Amino acid sequence: MLEVEIKYQKGYIQSFSVSGHAGFSSEGKDIYCAGVSAVTQTALLGLIEHMTEKPEYRIEKGWMNCELPAGLSQKDQEKAQVILTTMEKGLLSMEQAYTGYMKVLVRRS
Repeated sequence: MLEVEIKYQKGYIQSFSVSGHAGFSSEGKDIYCAGVSAVTQTALLGLIEHMTEKPEYRIEKGWMNCELPAGLSQKDQEKAQVILTTMEKGLLSMEQAYTGYMKVLVRRS
């Protein structure tokens, strides 16, 4: 199963990670994995493009992690949250539509 974890801190999304494989089709042909990759990597590109302080990220085969730097300016935080909450809504919508292939875990602290 493909798993996405979104972590909140103090009311804001601070990081997200993606791991696993949806198992709908073979590697490289799985439409669920492709959809999640498209949504999460587009969010990462938006963060890189629109923020002054860039996120820390790492992408490997079958795994991705992205974390916002601590102490963001209010302007960067606002930009980041628009991008990340849009990503979250898209992923949660996909999870509802494709039950059994992916799981979105939202952690609030």
